[in-house]
Amino acid sequence: MAEARSAVAELRIHDLDEGKDTWADFTREWRKSIVRQYFRTRNTIRNGLWPTSLWNLGAAFSFFVFLMVGDFDAMQPLTSRMWVMGETIRLPKGMPRWLKAFVISCVLGFFFFFLLMQVRRQVLTVLLTYRGWMYLNPKRMSWSVMIWGALTKLFSGYSPSLYSCQRSLPRLPVPPLSQTMEKLLRSLKPLVTEDEYEVFKKEAKDFENGLGPKLQRILTLKSWWSQNWVTDWWEKYVYLMGRSPLPNNSNYYCVEYSYYRPTKRPASRAAILVYYMLQFKTLIDRELLEPLCIRGTVPICMAQYERMFSTTRVPGEDIDVIKHYESRHVVVFSKGLFYKLEVYDTKGKILLPQSLEAQFEWILEDSAKHSESCTEAERSIAALTTMERTDWAKTRQKYFASGLNKESLEVVDKAITFVSFSEETPEHFNEQANFLLHGDGRSIWFDKSITAVFFANGCAGVNCEHSFGDAPIIAHLIEWTMLAEVIHMTHQSTYDENGRCRNFTDYTQAAAKAPSRIVWEVSAPLETKLLAALAEAKRCNDDIDLVVSDFDAYGKGFIKTCKVSPDAFVQMALQLAYYKDAHKFVLTYEASMTRLYLCGRTETVRSLTSESKDFVRSMVNDNVSREEKLRLLQVAADKHQVMYKDAMNGKGIDRHLFGLFVVSKGLGYECKFLQHVLSRPWTMSTSQQPQTQIVTSPDPNLPFFLDKVCPGGGFGPVADDGYGVSYMVPNNRKMFFHVSSRRSCKETDSKRFQGLLDESLMDMKSLFQ
Repeated sequence: MAEARSAVAELRIHDLDEGKDTWADFTREWRKSIVRQYFRTRNTIRNGLWPTSLWNLGAAFSFFVFLMVGDFDAMQPLTSRMWVMGETIRLPKGMPRWLKAFVISCVLGFFFFFLLMQVRRQVLTVLLTYRGWMYLNPKRMSWSVMIWGALTKLFSGYSPSLYSCQRSLPRLPVPPLSQTMEKLLRSLKPLVTEDEYEVFKKEAKDFENGLGPKLQRILTLKSWWSQNWVTDWWEKYVYLMGRSPLPNNSNYYCVEYSYYRPTKRPASRAAILVYYMLQFKTLIDRELLEPLCIRGTVPICMAQYERMFSTTRVPGEDIDVIKHYESRHVVVFSKGLFYKLEVYDTKGKILLPQSLEAQFEWILEDSAKHSESCTEAERSIAALTTMERTDWAKTRQKYFASGLNKESLEVVDKAITFVSFSEETPEHFNEQANFLLHGDGRSIWFDKSITAVFFANGCAGVNCEHSFGDAPIIAHLIEWTMLAEVIHMTHQSTYDENGRCRNFTDYTQAAAKAPSRIVWEVSAPLETKLLAALAEAKRCNDDIDLVVSDFDAYGKGFIKTCKVSPDAFVQMALQLAYYKDAHKFVLTYEASMTRLYLCGRTETVRSLTSESKDFVRSMVNDNVSREEKLRLLQVAADKHQVMYKDAMNGKGIDRHLFGLFVVSKGLGYECKFLQHVLSRPWTMSTSQQPQTQIVTSPDPNLPFFLDKVCPGGGFGPVADDGYGVSYMVPNNRKMFFHVSSRRSCKETDSKRFQGLLDESLMDMKSLFQ
């Protein structure tokens, strides 16, 4: 078997009852199946009826029964028509009057309920297509927008489940071709010479008058029948067909608290966080997680949550495949050894933190005993997931397609999540981030949707595969998990004085399975592959220059007094810092979400504009007055904010160009214009991360939470000669920046860039003083 028990007699948390009573085992599994089916059926009904509910049906039925039985004189014109319906549906003549009233009320109630459901759903969809509210100041909303908001709340259902709002979300529109061409040319103008601009202008006009309309019609046709005309192509062609190794190129990371350290015991910390992660998974599985809404009114798409756990990106020679499973175990990695750990007891309940703590402690002790008995290659199996995707697919097919290795790999693939215990002891989040981005080449299973890493000093973080979903959903998980840990500690301590887990529930844990070793057969050729993959991973990791910093001179509090969007303010600072660093302007990518639409993911905001270029040049010119610099900053920031909102509202450029390119390739056209504009490198790739998405999250400006705000996460550089920059503006006092580049590029230096960014932020602050 794939799992080989190693000294399991040393661990006895509970005695197991399985196998002692076959009938009891059957009854237990049957009960679990019934519970799962109940939640699936209930959620299917709730989602199918939303924004109405069965209470609406009951109210409609009761109303009609009340009218017919009461036989009120004032309602005779209506009730007489209702009685006529009894003849229409041919009820037996001898049927008692009360029974006729009941049957007629049922028919009318169902009809009225169905009509109400369709009307509310369609009206809500129409209301949600309105986007004018986004372009107005939230503090100065017009009466029309306030009426729209009231109607949206009125037609929305109460207490929606996780996926209830999906049916009412509008579909992503295809932007007009002329609009995209106009915005594209505008974005290229600050990057190219006048002669180059005229060439682009001519090519755009030829495309708009030639092949473009044909491609546009096909995109429009797809938008009519598909849930989202770009998301499936984006997942397939951008992520799954990408052949580059996942670490440093596709996967991203997220760290935990900035300075707060609840315990120094890794097993205890892992027990608490894994427990809360499983609680979050339960909310997703049962669709009890509250869907997110913008300003408490406008719902966003929650489809990405479905594949958050128990998901693996399986490599293929030409294209990878995302596989989602139903599973009840996690895979734990410690000192090069793999363990399968069942995280539910025999009654289907999540193992309590104290039980998980004991399991993790045993794994840490067992791995310390047996690690040296394994070869370097056997301890480096995870290095295979750092390989170029085609090579990994061929290796997987050759060495993991049958026998023991196939069974072991299936255990890893099907795991809820991958839990990795590292021997590193990073004290600062900069050190944590560097490990979480790429590990040491063998401690992170990069194919898994989530790898939770726990360091020897109790710090924690995650590395996430990107194809199944985007960073905001992982940020939601991290926020929920960390908030649960902190809030619980304010009521009664999660950890005791020794840093071990306390028992904070009266629930009695049922029997739990002991962890089991996962073993591999490593032949000589596979060993050669493993050691080569490990060496290449370490070489690539050493090339990454990642700097994470805490800018505490000011935060969003000061920026808001400047009447500038915090995101636009930071983007202008990034443009200024890059110009100081490289003395030129480059194409800049900022990620924006399109989850206001069904199955939406991201869109690109092209942050470099003619307006931001003018502002940057004014900042490095001492002859320009402070008033003029302020004016140019406001103009550039306003422009950026409109572009960001346009991207959220399906009016971006790049996903449209991408869709047109996919259609052209599908039809066999080699469109040089699309290839030309899409092949320009994103020298600076940026992304803002949300600090709070949960409505009930406490104010991060409160003194109690100042050391607990999350610095967010980051990613590797997109261009070999550029920078990857992610940032978080958590509160009024500070900002966090994650800057990555490649050491092999002599023109880039992350520490230097971060210093210039700090300088630029201070220069911009001085404009307002």
